[in-house]
Amino acid sequence: MRNIFLLLLGMLFSCSSVSVFTDHDSGVDFSKYKTYAYFKPGIDKVEISDLDKRRILKAIDNQLSGKSMIKSEMPDLLISINTTAKEKVYIDNMNSGFWGWGWNPWFWGPSFNSVSSRTEGALYIDLIDAKTKQLVWQGKGKGGISEYTKNRDERIGTFVAEILQNYPPEGEM
Repeated sequence: MRNIFLLLLGMLFSCSSVSVFTDHDSGVDFSKYKTYAYFKPGIDKVEISDLDKRRILKAIDNQLSGKSMIKSEMPDLLISINTTAKEKVYIDNMNSGFWGWGWNPWFWGPSFNSVSSRTEGALYIDLIDAKTKQLVWQGKGKGGISEYTKNRDERIGTFVAEILQNYPPEGEM
């Protein structure tokens, strides 16, 4: 029973959704942005594997092409990314004894403690006006992704899609 509980808990966290927050400069006309390029100095600083960087950039390309934006040598927007990660520790105390008030010697049993951890990460996507070099839009997606995830392309694609779903800001295009 305990193993089933831990398996279900693991499945819940591995399929957890992405929590998204976006912010933008309300004085910007987003309809003028038609082209983009990646801000290489910012992307080079991100401390994740090159494979994951490429997965993120490919997912951004897929999302922006669906919004009729084109990658260009002379871009309107520069795109940078950043990531953070935090290890969360979960402690589960399962007592097989009496679950009520007081003490009953007939229902006393052993206690089982299990400790598990999960990495919760955040992906930031920054859109910078190429002329003014000012941040005009930022999206943040927070959720779990394990280094052991089998289909990392799909999970990273989901992260990026959830974040960029809010670009351009409603009523701004």
